[in-house]
Amino acid sequence: MKALSNKLNFWTQLIIGFLLTAILIAIPTGYEGALIYTESVKCKAEVISTDESSIISTGLIQSGEQRCELKLLDGMFEGETVHGVNFLSGSLENDKIYKPGEEALVVVSYAENGITSVTMTDHYRIDKEAILALMFIVLLIIFAGKNGMFAVLSFVITILMIWKVLIPCYLKGMNPVWVGMGITIVLTAVIIFLVYGVDKRTMTAFMGSMLGTATTCIIGIIFTDLFKIHGAVMSYSETLLYSGYQDLNLTQIFTSGIFIGASGAMMDLSVDITSAVHEVIQKKPDISWREAAKSGMNVGRAAMGTMTTTLLLAYSGGYIALLMTFMAQGTPITNILNYKYVSSEILDTLVGSFGLVTVAPFTALMSGLMLTKHSEKTEENS
Repeated sequence: MKALSNKLNFWTQLIIGFLLTAILIAIPTGYEGALIYTESVKCKAEVISTDESSIISTGLIQSGEQRCELKLLDGMFEGETVHGVNFLSGSLENDKIYKPGEEALVVVSYAENGITSVTMTDHYRIDKEAILALMFIVLLIIFAGKNGMFAVLSFVITILMIWKVLIPCYLKGMNPVWVGMGITIVLTAVIIFLVYGVDKRTMTAFMGSMLGTATTCIIGIIFTDLFKIHGAVMSYSETLLYSGYQDLNLTQIFTSGIFIGASGAMMDLSVDITSAVHEVIQKKPDISWREAAKSGMNVGRAAMGTMTTTLLLAYSGGYIALLMTFMAQGTPITNILNYKYVSSEILDTLVGSFGLVTVAPFTALMSGLMLTKHSEKTEENS
Protein backbone atom coordinates (compact mmCIF):
# COMPACT_ATOMS: atom_id res chain seq x y z
CA MET A 1 0.00 0.00 0.00
CA LYS A 2 2.83 2.36 0.90
CA ALA A 3 4.63 1.53 -2.35
CA LEU A 4 1.47 2.36 -4.31
CA SER A 5 1.12 5.66 -2.44
CA ASN A 6 4.75 6.55 -3.16
CA LYS A 7 4.25 5.72 -6.85
CA LEU A 8 1.16 7.94 -7.02
CA ASN A 9 3.04 10.77 -5.29
CA PHE A 10 5.90 10.40 -7.78
CA TRP A 11 3.62 10.71 -10.80
CA THR A 12 1.66 13.56 -9.20
CA GLN A 13 4.85 15.52 -8.52
CA LEU A 14 6.13 14.79 -12.03
CA ILE A 15 2.90 15.93 -13.71
CA ILE A 16 2.78 19.11 -11.59
CA GLY A 17 6.41 19.85 -12.44
CA PHE A 18 5.90 19.46 -16.19
CA LEU A 19 2.62 21.41 -16.00
CA LEU A 20 4.32 24.34 -14.26
CA THR A 21 7.14 24.25 -16.80
CA ALA A 22 4.68 24.29 -19.72
CA ILE A 23 2.72 27.19 -18.21
CA LEU A 24 5.86 29.25 -17.65
CA ILE A 25 7.08 28.58 -21.20
CA ALA A 26 3.71 29.72 -22.57
CA ILE A 27 3.58 32.92 -20.50
CA PRO A 28 4.68 35.95 -22.57
CA THR A 29 7.16 38.35 -20.99
CA GLY A 30 5.55 41.34 -22.68
CA TYR A 31 8.89 42.33 -24.20
CA GLU A 32 8.95 39.99 -27.19
CA GLY A 33 8.43 42.93 -29.55
CA ALA A 34 11.14 45.08 -27.99
CA LEU A 35 13.80 43.89 -30.41
CA ILE A 36 16.78 46.10 -31.21
CA TYR A 37 17.35 44.17 -34.43
CA THR A 38 14.65 44.99 -37.00
CA GLU A 39 14.72 43.61 -40.52
CA SER A 40 17.49 41.26 -39.50
CA VAL A 41 18.00 37.66 -38.40
CA LYS A 42 20.50 36.03 -36.07
CA CYS A 43 22.14 32.83 -37.23
CA LYS A 44 25.21 30.62 -36.90
CA ALA A 45 28.05 31.02 -39.37
CA GLU A 46 31.36 29.28 -40.04
CA VAL A 47 34.46 31.43 -40.50
CA ILE A 48 36.10 30.48 -43.81
CA SER A 49 38.87 33.09 -43.95
CA THR A 50 39.91 36.29 -42.14
CA ASP A 51 41.53 39.62 -43.04
CA GLU A 52 43.31 41.51 -40.24
CA SER A 53 44.82 44.27 -42.41
CA SER A 54 42.52 46.93 -40.92
CA ILE A 55 43.34 46.06 -37.29
CA ILE A 56 45.51 48.53 -35.36
CA SER A 57 47.45 46.83 -32.54
CA THR A 58 48.83 48.79 -29.58
CA GLY A 59 50.29 46.29 -27.15
CA LEU A 60 47.41 44.15 -25.87
CA ILE A 61 44.81 46.54 -27.26
CA GLN A 62 43.42 46.09 -30.76
CA SER A 63 41.06 48.42 -32.58
CA GLY A 64 39.61 48.73 -36.07
CA GLU A 65 37.81 45.87 -37.77
CA GLN A 66 38.41 42.29 -38.78
CA ARG A 67 36.84 41.21 -42.07
CA CYS A 68 35.75 37.60 -42.38
CA GLU A 69 34.40 35.40 -45.14
CA LEU A 70 31.50 33.42 -43.67
CA LYS A 71 29.25 30.53 -44.60
CA LEU A 72 25.79 30.86 -43.04
CA LEU A 73 24.81 27.57 -41.40
CA ASP A 74 21.12 28.14 -40.57
CA GLY A 75 18.28 30.62 -40.93
CA MET A 76 16.64 32.00 -44.04
CA PHE A 77 19.99 32.49 -45.81
CA GLU A 78 21.43 29.08 -44.96
CA GLY A 79 24.24 27.96 -47.25
CA GLU A 80 25.12 31.42 -48.58
CA THR A 81 28.69 32.71 -48.44
CA VAL A 82 28.93 36.32 -47.23
CA HIS A 83 31.44 38.82 -45.87
CA GLY A 84 31.06 39.87 -42.23
CA VAL A 85 32.64 42.56 -40.11
CA ASN A 86 33.98 42.13 -36.57
CA PHE A 87 34.31 45.58 -34.98
CA LEU A 88 37.06 46.01 -32.36
CA SER A 89 36.69 48.80 -29.78
CA GLY A 90 39.96 48.37 -27.92
CA SER A 91 38.31 46.57 -24.99
CA LEU A 92 39.73 43.20 -23.96
CA GLU A 93 36.47 42.47 -22.15
CA ASN A 94 34.26 42.90 -25.19
CA ASP A 95 36.45 42.33 -28.25
CA LYS A 96 37.08 38.95 -29.88
CA ILE A 97 39.23 37.71 -32.77
CA TYR A 98 38.03 34.92 -35.05
CA LYS A 99 40.06 32.19 -36.74
CA PRO A 100 39.18 30.08 -39.80
CA GLY A 101 37.09 27.05 -38.83
CA GLU A 102 35.47 28.72 -35.82
CA GLU A 103 31.74 29.36 -35.55
CA ALA A 104 30.23 32.77 -34.87
CA LEU A 105 26.81 34.17 -34.02
CA VAL A 106 26.05 36.82 -36.64
CA VAL A 107 23.32 39.36 -37.32
CA VAL A 108 22.28 39.40 -40.97
CA SER A 109 20.55 42.60 -42.06
CA TYR A 110 18.53 42.36 -45.24
CA ALA A 111 16.19 44.24 -47.56
CA GLU A 112 14.02 43.27 -50.52
CA ASN A 113 17.05 42.91 -52.78
CA GLY A 114 18.90 40.59 -50.37
CA ILE A 115 21.55 40.81 -47.63
CA THR A 116 22.78 44.34 -46.88
CA SER A 117 25.30 43.67 -44.09
CA VAL A 118 26.54 40.97 -41.72
CA THR A 119 27.76 41.86 -38.21
CA MET A 120 29.59 39.32 -36.09
CA THR A 121 28.44 39.50 -32.47
CA ASP A 122 30.39 36.73 -30.72
CA HIS A 123 31.67 33.18 -30.88
CA TYR A 124 28.85 30.64 -31.12
CA ARG A 125 28.60 28.81 -27.78
CA ILE A 126 25.00 27.58 -27.61
CA ASP A 127 25.81 24.04 -28.78
CA LYS A 128 28.58 23.73 -26.17
CA GLU A 129 26.24 25.06 -23.49
CA ALA A 130 23.64 22.46 -24.50
CA ILE A 131 26.23 19.67 -24.23
CA LEU A 132 27.32 20.86 -20.78
CA ALA A 133 23.70 21.11 -19.60
CA LEU A 134 22.93 17.62 -20.92
CA MET A 135 25.98 16.19 -19.13
CA PHE A 136 24.81 17.83 -15.90
CA ILE A 137 21.26 16.46 -16.28
CA VAL A 138 22.41 12.91 -17.05
CA LEU A 139 24.91 12.87 -14.18
CA LEU A 140 22.34 14.26 -11.73
CA ILE A 141 19.72 11.68 -12.69
CA ILE A 142 22.25 8.80 -12.57
CA PHE A 143 23.40 9.65 -9.05
CA ALA A 144 20.17 11.03 -7.55
CA GLY A 145 17.54 8.95 -9.35
CA LYS A 146 14.01 10.33 -9.22
CA ASN A 147 15.13 13.13 -6.88
CA GLY A 148 17.61 14.12 -9.56
CA MET A 149 14.80 14.26 -12.10
CA PHE A 150 12.80 16.54 -9.81
CA ALA A 151 15.92 18.63 -9.18
CA VAL A 152 16.31 19.16 -12.93
CA LEU A 153 12.64 20.18 -13.18
CA SER A 154 13.01 22.62 -10.29
CA PHE A 155 16.16 24.01 -11.92
CA VAL A 156 14.26 24.66 -15.17
CA ILE A 157 11.29 26.15 -13.30
CA THR A 158 13.62 28.49 -11.40
CA ILE A 159 15.20 29.76 -14.63
CA LEU A 160 11.78 30.28 -16.22
CA MET A 161 10.39 32.03 -13.13
CA ILE A 162 13.29 34.48 -13.11
CA TRP A 163 13.15 35.15 -16.86
CA LYS A 164 9.38 35.06 -17.40
CA VAL A 165 8.11 36.62 -14.15
CA LEU A 166 10.80 38.30 -12.03
CA ILE A 167 12.62 40.28 -14.75
CA PRO A 168 9.45 41.55 -16.52
CA CYS A 169 7.97 42.64 -13.17
CA TYR A 170 11.14 44.59 -12.39
CA LEU A 171 11.14 46.21 -15.83
CA LYS A 172 7.51 47.26 -15.37
CA GLY A 173 8.48 49.18 -12.25
CA MET A 174 6.84 46.95 -9.64
CA ASN A 175 8.29 47.11 -6.13
CA PRO A 176 11.45 44.95 -6.38
CA VAL A 177 11.46 43.91 -2.71
CA TRP A 178 7.86 42.66 -2.70
CA VAL A 179 8.22 41.01 -6.10
CA GLY A 180 11.51 39.39 -5.09
CA MET A 181 10.02 38.13 -1.83
CA GLY A 182 6.98 36.72 -3.63
CA ILE A 183 9.09 34.93 -6.23
CA THR A 184 11.39 33.55 -3.51
CA ILE A 185 8.42 32.17 -1.56
CA VAL A 186 6.97 30.50 -4.67
CA LEU A 187 10.32 29.06 -5.78
CA THR A 188 11.16 27.77 -2.29
CA ALA A 189 7.78 26.04 -2.08
CA VAL A 190 8.03 24.60 -5.59
CA ILE A 191 11.59 23.33 -5.15
CA ILE A 192 11.12 21.77 -1.70
CA PHE A 193 7.70 20.23 -2.36
CA LEU A 194 8.55 19.11 -5.89
CA VAL A 195 11.81 17.41 -4.95
CA TYR A 196 10.82 16.00 -1.53
CA GLY A 197 7.02 15.85 -1.65
CA VAL A 198 4.50 17.43 0.72
CA ASP A 199 4.55 16.30 4.34
CA LYS A 200 5.36 17.64 7.81
CA ARG A 201 9.08 17.42 7.13
CA THR A 202 8.98 19.57 4.01
CA MET A 203 6.50 22.01 5.58
CA THR A 204 8.97 22.49 8.44
CA ALA A 205 11.85 23.04 6.00
CA PHE A 206 9.75 25.56 4.07
CA MET A 207 8.86 27.57 7.20
CA GLY A 208 12.46 27.58 8.39
CA SER A 209 13.69 28.79 5.02
CA MET A 210 11.04 31.53 4.92
CA LEU A 211 12.10 32.87 8.32
CA GLY A 212 15.68 33.14 7.10
CA THR A 213 14.56 34.87 3.91
CA ALA A 214 12.44 37.37 5.85
CA THR A 215 15.36 38.10 8.21
CA THR A 216 17.72 38.59 5.28
CA CYS A 217 15.24 40.93 3.60
CA ILE A 218 14.79 43.15 6.69
CA ILE A 219 18.49 43.35 7.54
CA GLY A 220 19.35 43.88 3.88
CA ILE A 221 17.02 46.88 3.61
CA ILE A 222 18.40 48.43 6.81
CA PHE A 223 22.09 47.99 6.05
CA THR A 224 21.87 48.86 2.35
CA ASP A 225 20.67 52.26 3.53
CA LEU A 226 23.30 52.48 6.30
CA PHE A 227 26.09 51.50 3.90
CA LYS A 228 24.89 54.13 1.39
CA ILE A 229 25.07 51.56 -1.41
CA HIS A 230 23.42 52.57 -4.67
CA GLY A 231 22.06 49.86 -6.96
CA ALA A 232 24.32 51.13 -9.77
CA VAL A 233 27.05 48.86 -8.34
CA MET A 234 25.33 46.03 -10.24
CA SER A 235 26.85 45.25 -13.62
CA TYR A 236 25.02 46.79 -16.62
CA SER A 237 22.65 48.73 -14.35
CA GLU A 238 23.58 52.08 -15.89
CA THR A 239 23.10 50.63 -19.37
CA LEU A 240 19.58 49.71 -18.29
CA LEU A 241 18.89 53.27 -17.16
CA TYR A 242 20.15 54.70 -20.45
CA SER A 243 17.91 52.26 -22.35
CA GLY A 244 14.79 54.11 -21.26
CA TYR A 245 14.26 52.64 -17.79
CA GLN A 246 15.48 55.60 -15.74
CA ASP A 247 12.57 55.30 -13.29
CA LEU A 248 13.69 51.91 -11.96
CA ASN A 249 14.73 51.73 -8.31
CA LEU A 250 18.13 50.07 -8.71
CA THR A 251 18.83 50.11 -4.98
CA GLN A 252 15.74 48.07 -4.19
CA ILE A 253 16.61 45.68 -7.01
CA PHE A 254 20.07 45.30 -5.44
CA THR A 255 18.48 44.65 -2.03
CA SER A 256 16.15 42.01 -3.44
CA GLY A 257 19.16 40.31 -5.00
CA ILE A 258 20.65 39.84 -1.53
CA PHE A 259 17.88 37.62 -0.17
CA ILE A 260 17.19 35.94 -3.52
CA GLY A 261 20.87 34.98 -3.76
CA ALA A 262 21.00 33.64 -0.19
CA SER A 263 17.67 31.77 -0.35
CA GLY A 264 19.23 28.69 -1.95
CA ALA A 265 21.70 28.20 0.91
CA MET A 266 18.95 28.76 3.49
CA MET A 267 16.72 26.24 1.73
CA ASP A 268 19.57 23.73 1.70
CA LEU A 269 20.26 24.18 5.42
CA SER A 270 16.59 23.89 6.42
CA VAL A 271 16.19 20.67 4.41
CA ASP A 272 19.39 19.22 5.94
CA ILE A 273 18.17 19.93 9.47
CA THR A 274 14.64 18.59 9.00
CA SER A 275 15.95 15.48 7.22
CA ALA A 276 18.40 14.81 10.05
CA VAL A 277 15.72 15.27 12.73
CA HIS A 278 13.31 13.07 10.75
CA GLU A 279 15.96 10.34 10.55
CA VAL A 280 16.59 10.55 14.31
CA ILE A 281 12.87 10.25 15.02
CA GLN A 282 12.60 7.26 12.68
CA LYS A 283 15.35 5.51 14.66
CA LYS A 284 13.97 6.58 18.05
CA PRO A 285 10.19 7.14 17.77
CA ASP A 286 9.73 7.91 21.48
CA ILE A 287 12.21 10.79 21.49
CA SER A 288 10.96 14.04 23.06
CA TRP A 289 10.58 17.20 21.01
CA ARG A 290 13.32 18.88 23.07
CA GLU A 291 15.82 16.11 22.28
CA ALA A 292 14.82 16.18 18.61
CA ALA A 293 15.23 19.96 18.47
CA LYS A 294 18.64 19.65 20.15
CA SER A 295 19.71 17.14 17.50
CA GLY A 296 18.58 19.58 14.82
CA MET A 297 20.59 22.37 16.42
CA ASN A 298 23.70 20.19 16.45
CA VAL A 299 23.28 19.56 12.73
CA GLY A 300 22.70 23.29 12.17
CA ARG A 301 25.86 24.25 14.06
CA ALA A 302 27.91 21.79 12.04
CA ALA A 303 26.51 23.02 8.72
CA MET A 304 26.51 26.78 9.35
CA GLY A 305 30.28 27.13 9.25
CA THR A 306 30.61 25.68 5.76
CA MET A 307 27.41 27.37 4.52
CA THR A 308 28.61 30.87 5.41
CA THR A 309 31.95 30.14 3.77
CA THR A 310 30.05 28.92 0.70
CA LEU A 311 28.31 32.29 0.47
CA LEU A 312 31.64 34.11 0.84
CA LEU A 313 33.28 32.09 -1.94
CA ALA A 314 30.24 32.36 -4.22
CA TYR A 315 30.03 36.15 -3.92
CA SER A 316 33.77 36.94 -3.91
CA GLY A 317 34.68 34.65 -6.82
CA GLY A 318 33.70 37.28 -9.38
CA TYR A 319 35.91 39.93 -7.80
CA ILE A 320 39.27 38.15 -7.88
CA ALA A 321 40.66 40.49 -10.58
CA LEU A 322 39.54 43.54 -8.58
CA LEU A 323 41.28 42.26 -5.43
CA MET A 324 44.42 41.49 -7.46
CA THR A 325 44.37 45.09 -8.72
CA PHE A 326 44.13 46.41 -5.18
CA MET A 327 47.08 44.30 -4.07
CA ALA A 328 49.19 45.18 -7.13
CA GLN A 329 48.61 48.89 -6.51
CA GLY A 330 49.30 48.64 -2.77
CA THR A 331 45.85 49.94 -1.84
CA PRO A 332 45.44 50.26 1.97
CA ILE A 333 43.03 47.74 3.52
CA THR A 334 40.88 50.59 4.85
CA ASN A 335 40.36 51.91 1.34
CA ILE A 336 39.58 48.41 0.06
CA LEU A 337 36.94 47.75 2.71
CA ASN A 338 35.39 51.17 2.15
CA TYR A 339 35.23 50.79 -1.65
CA LYS A 340 31.56 50.53 -2.65
CA TYR A 341 31.94 47.38 -4.75
CA VAL A 342 33.71 45.57 -1.90
CA SER A 343 31.20 46.95 0.61
CA SER A 344 28.35 45.60 -1.49
CA GLU A 345 29.91 42.12 -1.46
CA ILE A 346 30.44 42.33 2.31
CA LEU A 347 26.79 43.29 2.62
CA ASP A 348 25.72 40.34 0.44
CA THR A 349 27.81 37.85 2.40
CA LEU A 350 27.10 38.98 5.96
CA VAL A 351 23.39 39.62 5.49
CA GLY A 352 23.00 36.23 3.83
CA SER A 353 24.90 34.66 6.73
CA PHE A 354 22.50 36.35 9.18
CA GLY A 355 19.70 34.52 7.41
CA LEU A 356 21.50 31.20 7.79
CA VAL A 357 22.03 31.80 11.51
CA THR A 358 18.29 32.37 12.03
CA VAL A 359 17.29 29.39 9.87
CA ALA A 360 19.10 26.81 12.02
CA PRO A 361 17.49 27.34 15.47
CA PHE A 362 14.01 28.02 14.09
CA THR A 363 14.04 24.98 11.81
CA ALA A 364 15.41 22.78 14.60
CA LEU A 365 12.70 23.97 17.00
CA MET A 366 9.92 23.52 14.43
CA SER A 367 11.25 20.07 13.51
CA GLY A 368 11.13 18.99 17.13
CA LEU A 369 7.60 20.27 17.59
CA MET A 370 6.09 19.10 14.31
CA LEU A 371 7.83 15.80 13.64
CA THR A 372 7.78 14.08 17.03
CA LYS A 373 4.73 12.00 17.80
CA HIS A 374 4.83 12.66 21.51
CA SER A 375 5.45 16.42 21.51
CA GLU A 376 2.03 17.18 23.01
CA LYS A 377 2.33 14.50 25.71
CA THR A 378 5.83 15.63 26.59
CA GLU A 379 4.64 19.21 26.84
CA GLU A 380 1.77 18.21 29.15
CA ASN A 381 4.00 16.10 31.41
CA SER A 382 6.56 18.87 31.71
